[in-house]
Amino acid sequence: MELICPAGTPAALRVAVDAGADAVYCGYRDETNARNFPGLNFSREELKDGIAYAHAHNSTVYVAINTFPRAGALELWHQAVDDAVALKADAIILADVGLLAYAAEKHPHQRLHLSVQAAASNPDAIRFYVEAFGVKRVVLPRVLSVPEIKSICQNITCETEVFVFGGLCVMAEGRCSLSSYATGKSPNMNGVCSPASHVTYREDRSGMVSRLGDFTINKFAKNEAAAYPTLCKGRFVTEQGSGYLFEDPVSLDASDLLPGLKDAGVTSLKIEGRQRGRAYIEGVVRYFRQAVEDLDAGRAIQTAGLMQMTEGQTTTVGAYRKTWR
Repeated sequence: MELICPAGTPAALRVAVDAGADAVYCGYRDETNARNFPGLNFSREELKDGIAYAHAHNSTVYVAINTFPRAGALELWHQAVDDAVALKADAIILADVGLLAYAAEKHPHQRLHLSVQAAASNPDAIRFYVEAFGVKRVVLPRVLSVPEIKSICQNITCETEVFVFGGLCVMAEGRCSLSSYATGKSPNMNGVCSPASHVTYREDRSGMVSRLGDFTINKFAKNEAAAYPTLCKGRFVTEQGSGYLFEDPVSLDASDLLPGLKDAGVTSLKIEGRQRGRAYIEGVVRYFRQAVEDLDAGRAIQTAGLMQMTEGQTTTVGAYRKTWR
């Protein structure tokens, strides 16, 4: 299975390639990609150099143009597609139907992947994108079990890509409005979930308080690690008590499910983390490179060693095992 890894900066791209990534995904330094944070992403010249570096080391580069265009601003997104083609991106990752139509009509030979932001989670939806726009691969949402993924793979003609490590979003991809409700900035349109410009921390006698916009997201004891304040990973007070109502601040780690994902027919394993540093990229990529090689050679996969890279020093397999059923 292909190992596809994140790159939020040119340096991270080189680290990912050197650590054994078969492919790297990245985005422009603007709102056309869903990780539009200050200090991240690529200029056109940086992306040109990054693609050249990857190709020289037998890796490929996928450009994520996976937000939904604002009305009246289509030129920014169209230019992003045109530039990715001109820079010889190996694939473009798209979510918006209008952008998919534009790319398919203007650049019929460009390889297109369907972003997880499109939330295509059943064979009928996936077949639509394949037949209408020639999509070659779908990134499956993180709401499916391994048997469900296997069933999908058996009933579609395109490749499948699944997340195996990193930040876990429990919302239907491309549909979440929590951040935009709190800040006015939408991850699905502006490319920013819980933008740093709206995040504040303050200390009081009880510990650390984190806020997003006008909302208190969490309170941490003096010796408790303070997670980044996103609404879905905040603690709430309810009639049943207080705690993490939507999701705990944990990381996805599906490394012990790799045999099942391979048997299901998955094409590509995706690591999340374009906002992470080079140490994270190198450590996680090297781990999964070895895991894939062990799997292919019939050796046992070593499933320990990633805990220090996780959020909250805790992991989950998410929906891949729907143990609550």
